[in-house]
Formats: sequence, C-alpha cells, structure tokens
Amino acid sequence: MRAIQLHDTRSGERAPLCPRDPGKVGIYACGPTVYSRIHIGNARPFVVFSVLKRFLQHEGYDVTFVANVTDVNDKIYDAARAQGRPSAELAEEMTANYVADTDALALGRPDREPLASQTMAAIVSYIRELIDSGHAYESAGDVFFRVRSDAGYGSLSHRNVEELDQGEGVQGSERKEDPLDFSLWKARKPEEDAWWPSPWGDGRPGWHIECSAMAEDALGVGFDIHGGGSDLLFPHHENEAAQTRCARGQELARIWMHNGMIQLTGEKMAKSVGNIALLHEVLERYGRDAVVMYLIGGHYRQPLAFGETELGEADQRVLRIRNALASVAEGEPSPAEMAHHREAFFDALAEDFNTPRALASLFEWVREANRRSGSVGSRDLREMLEVVGLGDLQPLQGVAAEMIDHDAAQLRDRREAARAARDFELADRLRDQILALGWEVRDRAGEPAELIPRSR
Repeated sequence: MRAIQLHDTRSGERAPLCPRDPGKVGIYACGPTVYSRIHIGNARPFVVFSVLKRFLQHEGYDVTFVANVTDVNDKIYDAARAQGRPSAELAEEMTANYVADTDALALGRPDREPLASQTMAAIVSYIRELIDSGHAYESAGDVFFRVRSDAGYGSLSHRNVEELDQGEGVQGSERKEDPLDFSLWKARKPEEDAWWPSPWGDGRPGWHIECSAMAEDALGVGFDIHGGGSDLLFPHHENEAAQTRCARGQELARIWMHNGMIQLTGEKMAKSVGNIALLHEVLERYGRDAVVMYLIGGHYRQPLAFGETELGEADQRVLRIRNALASVAEGEPSPAEMAHHREAFFDALAEDFNTPRALASLFEWVREANRRSGSVGSRDLREMLEVVGLGDLQPLQGVAAEMIDHDAAQLRDRREAARAARDFELADRLRDQILALGWEVRDRAGEPAELIPRSR
C-alpha cells in the first residue's frame, strides 16, 4: 500500500490516512436533498468519492462508501406544496431520479444509501442523548442544540462563534435560549403533511442531526473520511461534528474532505440561484465519458468552471485515449521503460487525490505510446483508466476513426487562435493533442497550418 495523504479541513493540512480499522476505510459523503432533479454540481461529490473509493480499493483497502439521501427537509415540503402533491411522493420520485441519473455515470452505487425518513429511531435516540447530557433543550415542541455548550464549536470551519449565523431565519427564534442555537427537532406545522412521533411531540428532525445519525448508524463513530461540498462546511458539517462530539465524547470523522463548487458565470451552481445544468441533460448532450473526464479533470478542492469549452476539452481528452487504444495491443503488458508513467499516476492520487496530475501522467503514457507506433500493450493504460472510472473506453474504429480529421481540424483552428494571441504554451498543448489524434501540424506563412497524417 502507498502512503496516502488527504487534505483535512479541520487541521488545514494534509493528514496521513490511518484507518480506524486496519485495512478498512469508511467514507461518508453528504448526498442530495431530493426536491428536484440533481445538477452537474451535485454530481461532483458523487464522482469524487466514488473514484476515491476505486483508488483505495486498488491500493488494497476494503472500502465502505456511504452516501445518504436527505428526503425530509424544508425544501421538500415547500416544493411539494407548490406542486400540490404529497411531500413523500415528491421525495420518492426525486430519489428514483437521483439514482437513475447517477447510475448513468456508470461508477457503481455507494455501498449504503440511507434515507433520513428511515432513520427516525436513531435520530430520536441521538436527540434524547443530547438533552440528557445538557447539550440540548426542548422548547414548545422544538428541540435546540446549545452551541455554547460545545467548547470545540467552530473548529472545523475555523469561524468565530460570535460571528456565526445558523441561517434558520427569525421563525422560532423566540423559543431559543441563544440565537446561535440550531434545530434538532421541529414541531409539526399545520402546512406540513409528513411528521413522526417523538418524546417532544409530533414533528420531524432538523437537517444536521439526520446526517450525524445516518453516518454513525452506517459507519460508527470515528470513521475515516467525511466528504461533501465546500458549501456544506458551515453550518451543516460544523453542526454534525458538534452533535457527535457532545453526544459521544469523540469526533465523528478523522478526516474531513471538501470538494470545490462547480461555477457558471463566476458563481457556484445552485438551484437557489437558478444557474443550473441538470445532470441528465448534460449526460445526454456530452455523453458519460466526457462528463466523468470533466469532473475528474480539476483538483477536487478547487472550483471547476462549467461550460461548452470545458466539456468540449474533456471530450477531446477522451478521444485521445480512444485513439491510443486503437494502436496498442489489448491486454498485453506495457514496456517496462514506460512503467514510470503508471507509478507517477498512482503517486499523484496518493498525494491528496490529485486527479489532474494523475491524468497528466496518463497522457504522458499515451504520448509515448503514440511515439512507439504500435509496439505497446494496453495493460497499464487500462489499469489507470479503471481506477478513474473510464475502464470501459473503446478504441476508435470504423466510422469513428474516419472522423478524427474533423476533430483535429478543430484543434488546429484553436491552435491558430492561440498562436495569434501569442499564447504559445496553449498552442504547444494543442499541438500535442493533435499529435495524439494521429496528425502532424505543418505551419505555413500566411495560411492555416496543414494537417498531415502521421503515417505519411
């Protein structure tokens, strides 16, 4: 096994992966709130942690990946009411859509996918423990967490407690001891059509306690990796951590990993903003392979720009690989002198799951394979592709292979524009992409560059 390090949000530094149970890794990632179809931004954590699981399995770990579904939430009640339908019916439909949309990514399902609606007994027990230990209190049928009772509050998001806002608005604030406190249980409201019994009256849980209960029920306390989008860091993950710390006397997770947001027009993609691209529509337009390549193309902790240019570039990268597969011997070992590209690929993934650096090594392998003109086996390439979820890529052949000149011409035109703008670094990268498609570029004064098949 390689020594694997991952960036831990709490410490702000890379931390070695030292599993609680030797040889086993537990991952919990916050899934969607199912009040509508998921967008491409919701797909990023699904892909990041699905691929992380594949890498850890490659390294010899027994991995349990848990991704919950939040099917009890204010947003579901509101959306169902606006549509004039039962909230449970909407949640069930959107959960099925979520499963279908993420199935289309062909990365496999998480090992467990708990629903909040099916975890009520554990949630109620959790809240009772917090009340009994003095970290929570009941008020007119609601239950709130005493934020100031947790000395470690704010340590995950690195925020000053005095400057925090739980984002719960003013409704019910008169029942709180402190404006900082947040909801664990919400008393039944007349306009809400789903509720559950509890010692404090009929109602339903707050968002944060749902995940604490689902994560612990699936993986226990002190599991290895808690993941999710950076937009969940506060208040959701901060509150999850506080609840478990106070109820159980230890931390919920050893490492907290947060992926960056997907951005359109410079701001994060969000249903509330309205700048979303639904996952199933993106998949229909660009295809599964290009979408997966796009989502692993940037470092997971960084924002990822979304648009036709970015998806087009991902599609070109897929085409380069398929073209390389057409010229290698399927199933045969690669030359020993190319092994350093494979090692660099896996070393990059071991260093804070650096998928863009890993892909750079993969394309170095492709570039060298192209130079060797058919004397290379595909085994190393297939191994790398399998880990990042692209193991089923097929070689270009037949009509598809005859279309390469069109794609090469598009790359040539982009290279011409880059040269005109004196962006020679980009021009060199585009030349490499053209070479990977099987064409050479011959520059001509005053005219577009000529494309020449490499076999000529």
